[in-house]
Parts: sequence; structure tokens; C-alpha cells
Amino acid sequence: MPIITTIDDLKRLHKRRAPKMFYDYAESGSWTEQTFRENTSDFEQIRLRQRVAVDMSDRSTKAQMIGQDVAMPVALAPVGLTGMQCADGEIKAAKAAEKFGVPFTLSTMSICSIEDVAEHTKEPFWFQLYVMQDEEFVDNIIARAKNAGCSALVLTLDLQILGQRHKDLKNGLTAPPKLTIPTMINLATKWQWGLGMLQTKRRSFGNIVGHAKGVGDTSSLASWTAEQFDLRLDWDKIAKLKEKWGGKLILKGILDPDDAKKAVEIGADAIIVSNHGGRQLDGALSAIRMLPQIVRAVGDQIEIHMDSGIRSGQDVLKALALGARGVYIGRAYIYGLGAMGEKGVSAALEVIHKELDVTMALCGRRDVQGLDRDVLLVPKDFEGQWD
Repeated sequence: MPIITTIDDLKRLHKRRAPKMFYDYAESGSWTEQTFRENTSDFEQIRLRQRVAVDMSDRSTKAQMIGQDVAMPVALAPVGLTGMQCADGEIKAAKAAEKFGVPFTLSTMSICSIEDVAEHTKEPFWFQLYVMQDEEFVDNIIARAKNAGCSALVLTLDLQILGQRHKDLKNGLTAPPKLTIPTMINLATKWQWGLGMLQTKRRSFGNIVGHAKGVGDTSSLASWTAEQFDLRLDWDKIAKLKEKWGGKLILKGILDPDDAKKAVEIGADAIIVSNHGGRQLDGALSAIRMLPQIVRAVGDQIEIHMDSGIRSGQDVLKALALGARGVYIGRAYIYGLGAMGEKGVSAALEVIHKELDVTMALCGRRDVQGLDRDVLLVPKDFEGQWD
């Protein structure tokens, strides 16, 4: 087994072992990818304040996210097609998260279904919903999530219309992959991935195929998906969905203080400051750059989480110190999954946890719940002056 010390180690293995179209699916943004790049590079502008001669013993990274005890305030974000990065990928990621003691969020666009993940885990997981025009499908999938014991609904708000990701179009992204000549040439070099896929029955969108009207197989899936994202999703519909769900509600895709205030008004339990990993509105500011003003706007009224750009434990610490109560990793755990399956996801969590713990200590803090801006050195113009 290779020695893994950073998330980049897993990323290199992922690129080597996963088919090109699925690696590119994870490692891409929309249009010019400016926002995708700045999600990570903006973290580099924030520096850490070293403190010495302080008691570093008895440290704790334990916290809570929406009232749920967590080993560290890091959740696994919903990522579509996770089961194409590695056979039964959602099940493996959920099991790794459960063992580590952090939340796992299942995507509507997962390969393994809600029922598949529930069957292979003991602890409740979270379910992410894309709102579709087919209300019967939405009602049914909410009911399925309830029946599976999901403890939170993560409602994605920033994908009513799909941002264009050039790599996916050029690669002819499908699940399972269509066997074109370029694809077959690439798959011939990914024998470990292929062996895994041969041993599973889960190769398409398990939450949709057989559950949505007119979608009985993969041939009808693409047209259904392209037409179904609800362009009319607004705050009234969000309030109605909250009522239908009846449990903990997290709103994902908040990048503006005014939208954060709306989330407070409808009674959401938490918001995720996010730009969808730079995969939707290219040219939007990074999530970490927007986080402080959203915290100032509503931080005393709602629990604030953050995703987009987290690649290390130091990134986690910076987000928490700027006011987030928890963060989500997407690509960081996908690299691990594509590299080494469940063990790779565990390795990603271990890397991030160690970096968070050691960095916290060297900043003179012992409890992750007590982190604040005092441990950071933030450029005066970090948030920028924008008209």
C-alpha cells in the first residue's frame, strides 16, 4: 500500500486508476474554471498565527453538526456518479464515514440507491435532493429517504440549470460509459476499475432508474434528466419542501448574504456556503471569500456550513476560524475513493484530521469548537471591494 501523507497523493492515484471521463468529471469546473481554481487558491492567501508556550495536551476535534455528534466538523459532500469512481462507491464512502464518525451525504444522482446505502450502514446518513419538475418523483424520493432513516435533507439550490463543463461534453460522459473507441482504449488501462465494475450490479443512477416515470433504463435517463431540473424553484417551493420533509433541513448553494437571510426566514436548520465546487456559475467568488460576510449577516441566527475548495485540515481550520460550524469535502474524498476504495476514503479523512489537529495545536488551541479569527492572519483586502 502506498504511503499517503496528503490529499494530493490520493489525487495522483485516482488519476492513474479511474477512467478518464470520471476523473475529469470530479476534477473540473464550468466554463473557464476560474471559480473552480480560486476555491482552492484563495485559501492560500490566509495565513496562520503561530503561538508557543501553551498547553497542547488533551486536544479535541469533536463537535456537532445540526445537533449530531461528529469526530470532527467535516461531512462528506453529495457527489454525483460516486459509484463510477469505484464500484459501489457510495456504499464504500458511507461505511468509511460511519467508521470515522462523520456524516455522509448521498446525492440524488448517485449510482447506489438510498436503499442500497441504508442496507450497508448502521448510522443514519444525510440525503441531498435536486428538485425536479416531476412532483410525484420528488414526493416519492423524500418518502424513500424518510423510510431509510435519513437524518437530514440537504436541498441543493444552485442547480436549477446545469452549468456547462467542457470536459464532460468532450469525454461523452455517461453512466455506465458508452463503449466508443477512445473510451475502450482508456478502459483497457484501468483493469482494477473494470474488475470491480464486473462484480457489481450497480452501474446506473439507482435513485432514478425504475423510480421515475418513463425511465426504465439508461437509454431514457439522459433525456429525462436534461428536462427535469425545476427552473421554477423559488423560496415558496423551498418552504413547501421543508414542510413535506418535516426534519432537519440544510440549504446548499448559498453564496450571498441576502439569500442567507431568506434561508433564515423559512426556518432552515443550516446553510452551506457553496458555489457547487465551481461547477455552476463560473466567475462567482470563492466560497471561503464569501464566508465572512455571510457569517456577519446571519451567523447568530442559523448554523453555517461551508464547502468548495477544502483540500486539507488547514483549510478546515481556516473555514472554522472564519465562522463556519462545519465543512464538507467532496473531491478530497473522491480522490481517495478512486484511488483505493473504502480504504482511500478513510485515508483522506485521516489526513485531514491529522492536519486539523496538529495545526490547531501549533496555533495554540486545544478545542476545535473554540477556533476563531484570532488564529488567522487575513489580508486586509481578502473580501475585496466590489461594486
